[in-house]
Amino acid sequence: MSIKVSNITKVYGEQKALNNVSFEIGTGEIVGFLGPNGAGKSTMMKILTCFIPQTSGQASVCGFDIVEQSMEVRKNVGYLPEHNPLYLDMYVKEYLEFIAGLHKLPNKKERIEAMIETTGLQVEQKKKIGALSKGYRQRVGLAQALIHEPRVLILDEPTTGLDPNQLAEIRGLISRIGKKRTVLFSTHIMQEVEAICDRVIIVNKGEIVADDRTQNIRQGSDSRQVITVEFDREMKAADLKGIPGVEDVRLVNGNTWQIITANDTDVRSDVFQFAVKSNAAVLSMTKEEQKLEDVFKKLTK
Repeated sequence: MSIKVSNITKVYGEQKALNNVSFEIGTGEIVGFLGPNGAGKSTMMKILTCFIPQTSGQASVCGFDIVEQSMEVRKNVGYLPEHNPLYLDMYVKEYLEFIAGLHKLPNKKERIEAMIETTGLQVEQKKKIGALSKGYRQRVGLAQALIHEPRVLILDEPTTGLDPNQLAEIRGLISRIGKKRTVLFSTHIMQEVEAICDRVIIVNKGEIVADDRTQNIRQGSDSRQVITVEFDREMKAADLKGIPGVEDVRLVNGNTWQIITANDTDVRSDVFQFAVKSNAAVLSMTKEEQKLEDVFKKLTK
């Protein structure tokens, strides 16, 4: 396992930020670490990157204990904190040379050039970091996190404050990076998680409330389906409720109805058969997927 967390608890004074948290992340997984503000996401990331100690429990990264072998953990982890700590008066290339020196890389020049190309900093490499847009500053942060070729990448809200174009670019970069290493990242943008994450861990009040594949999380515990269908003429609710497997119906507007099933049975073919028998035509029909955002709200109320 790239990351193994066993019964981690973290207490600040009288506040318990993490309560007996356990999970494992395998090599090559891209995992979204979700939760409302104050749920304990950043605390867990700081523990895994050896910035702060846990109160109790154990964790390891790439087989190295975060307390007993913290230097080995640091060698194998690339970390981008929520507040990207950059030296604004340094030039981009100068800053990456500084970071490469801290890691004592033998091939500094090659790694710097590779990171500039990987993160799309070619045009900006001779500018001062303070003169860059937030999107390019995030690229610099990703470059420093990747420069020593870590096996695990931990990113704390890497796309916060970016415009839609910048968000799409950073999202694509994370997807490409994740093909070669394990990625754990937190975000409040659910579309981002659905687009690139293999798996989702949701925390609330310091405890894990969900941990599963992204598709399974999105389906949640609600096995019902909602079908939205538009007919070419008026229908009666009582007739629609007579379709096998239908639990309830709701008139949306005009001749458009929402049909709610009692379980996960697909009733679309039955709806078509009902329309044929009723001498009606189906103008449109869609099966609605439960959004990850809806599941998140239910689990973190």
